[in-house]
Amino acid sequence: MKVRVVAKCTDNLKSSAIEAVKEVKERAGQPGQFLNWIETLPKNQIKNLDNLYKMAEEAKSGGYSELAILGIGGSRHTTESMMTMLGIKNVHFFSSVDPISFNRFIEPLNLARTKFMVVSKSGGTMETTTAYNKVSEILRHTFKTDNVADRFVAMTDASSEKSKLRRIVNEGEISLSGYVHEDVGGRFSIFDDATIFTLAFAGAGKEEVKKMLESSLKAQESFLSERVEDNLALQQALFNVNAYKEGKRKHFIEYFSDAFAGTTLWEKQLKNESLKSRICTDTNIGPGYLHYNAEADLDEGNKDSFFTFINYETDDKVTSAILEGVIAAYSAQHPVSRIILDDLTLETIAQFIELKHFETIYTGNILRREINNVTSMETAMPEVLQPNVEKYKSEVRKAMAK
Repeated sequence: MKVRVVAKCTDNLKSSAIEAVKEVKERAGQPGQFLNWIETLPKNQIKNLDNLYKMAEEAKSGGYSELAILGIGGSRHTTESMMTMLGIKNVHFFSSVDPISFNRFIEPLNLARTKFMVVSKSGGTMETTTAYNKVSEILRHTFKTDNVADRFVAMTDASSEKSKLRRIVNEGEISLSGYVHEDVGGRFSIFDDATIFTLAFAGAGKEEVKKMLESSLKAQESFLSERVEDNLALQQALFNVNAYKEGKRKHFIEYFSDAFAGTTLWEKQLKNESLKSRICTDTNIGPGYLHYNAEADLDEGNKDSFFTFINYETDDKVTSAILEGVIAAYSAQHPVSRIILDDLTLETIAQFIELKHFETIYTGNILRREINNVTSMETAMPEVLQPNVEKYKSEVRKAMAK
């Protein structure tokens, strides 16, 4: 394993932890459980690599070298996390709707060399649809043509009945398309077609991406172990739950490196959509955040916070000294865990991503078990659902109808 976890956890939750693992294994692969990111997706993508690489080559033909992704939530943050960790610069992202944000996104792009990828499972997400329509209008105006199908790629549900975007593809308005796979929630979809296609477009080698997917599968196997001492994701989850039981409700994930800038957004979505209000997760990039958060973090009145520090292994003296000093100061006052990556290669990143996936669902599952809130097998676990998001969307639709 190229990822290490340093987390203090006691044996008092061991039985709940083992039951959580058993439940996830029982649910994995079953329809309607939104757990097809376990084993099913990476195995499918290994088989699908040739198709996705062929699609990427077709997308680049004609001199396209930049990729601009229109998507929101998991449709963006999953791929963005991967791109920033790898330091890929020719992929751009847009999620907003206001005119100033759109202009600042579109104006620097060389439209003659930019392919646009639209990512939405339903194909009806308002923010993504708005962006697609605006981009389409600008491309038609810029290139004096009504046919801009070859300038877009779509990633959406396979069914035209479920997806408006799939219907647009079928009608010929977008030339190339891949899939958002069934029973894979957006925040768990980092190895879906959108990210694999983007890696291929950006120039990642096919064999390296295959090794990444194989590394994902190997990590999943270890994170499905019922032996707490062998299961790093379970150890981190137990640290989280122990902190919660001590009255800590705010979990701060402190990433040390700008390479994790996109990862902070993904983790915040992953945790807050999965754990709801039980644990509020926030993420920061160090060491910069220390100059605006440390005063509050280390105030003697701060009694409800716990912290996880994440970095990649380095022998740089300044980086190591800052980490050592900061962790010592925070550990003197708060529960603290650490996650250390050996490097930022695709294989290590894959293991880290799976660690975060399993840490999240185990944390929620164990928290519920501690209050005897065990979900029926007929219903998906709350950790993979997001019913409250629909509340604001419903109000937006009412406002749009006025």
